Amino acid sequence: MAAIEFVNVTQAFEKNVIIKDLNLKIEDGKFTVLVGPSGCGKTTLLRMIAGLDRQTAGSVLIGGEDVTDIAPGQRGVAMVFQNYALYPTMTVRENIEFGLKNNKVSKEERNRLVESISETVGLSPYLNRKPSALSGGQRQRVALARAMVKKPSVFLMDEPLSNLDAKLRAQMRIELIELHKKLGTTFVYVTHDQVEAMSMADTIVLMNQGRIQQEAAPEDIYRQPNNLFAAQFIGVPPMNVGDLGMDGVKFGFRPEGAVLTAERTDSHFGVRGRIVTREMLGSETIYQVKTKQHAFMIKCTEDQFTVDQEVFLGVDASKIFFFGQDEHRIAQDDVRHAAYMTALRGQQHE
Repeated sequence: MAAIEFVNVTQAFEKNVIIKDLNLKIEDGKFTVLVGPSGCGKTTLLRMIAGLDRQTAGSVLIGGEDVTDIAPGQRGVAMVFQNYALYPTMTVRENIEFGLKNNKVSKEERNRLVESISETVGLSPYLNRKPSALSGGQRQRVALARAMVKKPSVFLMDEPLSNLDAKLRAQMRIELIELHKKLGTTFVYVTHDQVEAMSMADTIVLMNQGRIQQEAAPEDIYRQPNNLFAAQFIGVPPMNVGDLGMDGVKFGFRPEGAVLTAERTDSHFGVRGRIVTREMLGSETIYQVKTKQHAFMIKCTEDQFTVDQEVFLGVDASKIFFFGQDEHRIAQDDVRHAAYMTALRGQQHE
């Protein structure tokens, strides 16, 4: 068992409280991604699991055991950093087996582990090379292999792909998903990139200002965001949001939830606008549509319109969200929901 649990955890540096009274359980064997803007506390959580920082209050449990007083090297975790932290004067083989040598593992066993794990991550042809002779993706694999030889029950990864170019990041995301399936161990992955979070996670823990905003599967956060922050952080482009003009409520819809037409259609919410920008991205086109009151980003599968063209924007009732003054989503079974739907229906603009 390598479930991880935070129980009433607070972390403060002098008078600066980063995390306050946080409770979280990370399931055993899952690929859990901690995501949020810079400074939200996600790396702080990772460092507390690793034992690199001690919490100010509360308990951190791994496999049901309080590890507060257990040294980092005794926790059964391995951490992969953003900068890889490889030894430049050592070969790939020497980098991978460095920890094994320190732990007095026999040469025969070291060779067996290095060969096996190098094959798993595709490093076998590069074992005698120095890190300077490797690509960014290969260096990332060395860092992963060095973590894997420890046979940890938990892998901790702190933005490990942020130094790679876009194409290599996409490739490495797939490789990490496949690696997790092979190993079946608990992965805790930190990123500020919500595309990484959506594509890799079994569970996303979305954080902001040291608090958990939502904890759910990627599709649940996308389809049923808890609040306005979750709605606008998850999704590219983010959810469109406008003022309802009633009770301080805001309405929202995803960019792909709207339809653009040359003529008005009978949508629940419809408004005339003008296209001010057009981004043609191959299989889809993203338009920015300016109305009298708002600017909306619309994602279309067909490239039919041009900049400065007048269009009608329509959104069906099923695609519309409402958020209260406290920024929490108003559920469909809330007694206020129908009234807000009626109010939005009345906001048709020429």
